[in-house]
Amino acid sequence: MEAFGERMGRMLRPGDLVVLTGPLGAGKTTLTRGMGAGLGIRGPVQSPTFVLARTHPSLVGGAPLVHVDAYRLGSPAELDDLDIDLDRSVVIVEWGRGMVDDLVDRWWEVELDRQWHGRGLDTACGDVAHADELDADAPRRVTITRRP
Repeated sequence: MEAFGERMGRMLRPGDLVVLTGPLGAGKTTLTRGMGAGLGIRGPVQSPTFVLARTHPSLVGGAPLVHVDAYRLGSPAELDDLDIDLDRSVVIVEWGRGMVDDLVDRWWEVELDRQWHGRGLDTACGDVAHADELDADAPRRVTITRRP
């Protein structure tokens, strides 16, 4: 996921918005870490779950990366309230499906899916299995769509 994200990151430009969708452990933050490497940003890229958004400046004179976790946001208005510079940044929103429709005219939607091999749990509301049971090396299916 990280190597794939790095290739994607090299193609992203200021004004690009990427929405990442997938279950817990699917690789959303790992993909973002790779995109950050491809953009040449200052890291480390970590999940912004508790701070909602992190801005990583460029080390190579490019656009900053704004990494958002919309999981705890209740509405698209709350995402808009973060006052992100959408025109001059590359913005990646985890758990952002249905949250960005009125922010920009077009965005990239990246859906990540993984196999579970009968181990671990895939739920944000129930018990989460131990990390070693989540099949970290299981293959992912990635679907990229230009929206709308």
